[in-house]
Amino acid sequence: MSFLIDTHCHLNYEYDDGKGPDDLVRDSKANGVDYLITIATDHTNFETVQKLSEKHPNVFHTIGVHPHDASTVNDQTLKFMRPFLDHPKCVAVGEIGLDYYYEHSDRKKQQDECTAQAELALDARKPLVIHSRDGEDDLLKLLKNYAAKHKGGYSLGVIHCFSGSEAFARACIDLGFYISLSGILTFKNSEPLRQMVKGFPIDRLLVETDSPFLAPVPLRGKKCEPFMVKHTALKLAEVLGIGFDELASVTSKNASSCFNLKI
Repeated sequence: MSFLIDTHCHLNYEYDDGKGPDDLVRDSKANGVDYLITIATDHTNFETVQKLSEKHPNVFHTIGVHPHDASTVNDQTLKFMRPFLDHPKCVAVGEIGLDYYYEHSDRKKQQDECTAQAELALDARKPLVIHSRDGEDDLLKLLKNYAAKHKGGYSLGVIHCFSGSEAFARACIDLGFYISLSGILTFKNSEPLRQMVKGFPIDRLLVETDSPFLAPVPLRGKKCEPFMVKHTALKLAEVLGIGFDELASVTSKNASSCFNLKI
């Protein structure tokens, strides 16, 4: 596999120059990014991301409620969410997790709804896409409980847009999670992250954009687009001391394994 997979983008968000999902998918393909995973963040966009992956053969999607919106989740939300997980192109539950930096939702509520959605993932046999910011100790407890209930046969999931501590990353890798790297890897002040990544097992690494956020160097100042994952991949190849084609092949195989992609 010499192509790339953007394992985390938001095709339904607003982009520069009025670009829509069709434009983003086309531009990605033209730049060697053959597959995209578009991510749901709350119950209002479940149907939107599902329709996008139904329309585009090379797009998959996830279903979940971001920790920012945990306060909106109740039993009715979870019941509404569950059938979406059975869609053949729904590849994960997410993004879910904990965000204590912005703390848009109460910490206990975030923990409860992360756990509740992880239970749905176990029932549906789908991996998790985890958002983590400033809540690593609490999140690791939740992930350990989830991993203990996981019956195997499919991936636990991925820590998306990783920029946390080495101890947290290694603990997650030991549990069986993948680590996904975004444009943050290319930032000038991210040398500690680059040094950290050198020690991670290559068979656990993915690349993503988190577009329209976090445009990589040399495209800082622009809204990020899925095709820009190539710049993160180039930097990761440089950091690991391997060729770009090898990096693309490895991370695409990893993504296929993580999300059980039928490609």
